[in-house]
Amino acid sequence: MIRLGVNIDHIATIRNARNEAFPSVVEAGLTAETYGADLITVHLREDRRHIKDDDVFLLRQTLKTQLNLEMAATQEMLDIALDVRPDFVCLVPEKRQELTTEGGLDVIKNFDYISNIIKTLHENKIWVSIFIDPNSEQITAARDANAYAIEIHTGKYAEAKTNYNSTEEFYKIKDMAEFADSLELVVNAGHGLNYHNVKPIAQLPQMHELNIGFAIIAQSVFEGLPNAVSKMKRLMIDERT
Repeated sequence: MIRLGVNIDHIATIRNARNEAFPSVVEAGLTAETYGADLITVHLREDRRHIKDDDVFLLRQTLKTQLNLEMAATQEMLDIALDVRPDFVCLVPEKRQELTTEGGLDVIKNFDYISNIIKTLHENKIWVSIFIDPNSEQITAARDANAYAIEIHTGKYAEAKTNYNSTEEFYKIKDMAEFADSLELVVNAGHGLNYHNVKPIAQLPQMHELNIGFAIIAQSVFEGLPNAVSKMKRLMIDERT
């Protein structure tokens, strides 16, 4: 069954807007896993614009499901990951000025450095995925770096303005999911997925996990987090039945 990772970064965004202690990131994680999340995803950024270090440690201590830590491939973040011991780390590119992650990690350009980080994390029993564009050369490099999984960047698919462009981007994802599966990589996907565009991606037989955050948190404003999470999970599962 396809897995849903709920990214709760923007619960922290709301909290930080007024420098309050609420809404609670931990409560959000526990609620999400109660209503259908198979794992909880957080991105600890260099500038700590939403998730803070304490959030990650508290989630590790309280979650009943699994914790997926998105992080830049830096020594600072590696040290934190080795201290927290999340179930998974997803290596992502990071630019201080961007609103959200804009593209996949360039594994080819940074191959030796990324390979060493993956080796260290795997030696500490932390499985590593790489957030990556749907590109066969980058996917091959991820395999060669001994990544456990890739997370295909679905941003261009989600942001497509025409049906033609949406279809074109979907088939890139489909082809690369098949290619990655042929390399024996676990295939995940995420970025920009929402209640209107998730079904075709969830239907791909190679897809193991989708990580979705902003759409679920935004929908929770109107329906509450339990309904927002369970609604997304139903949409994903319905495509597999």
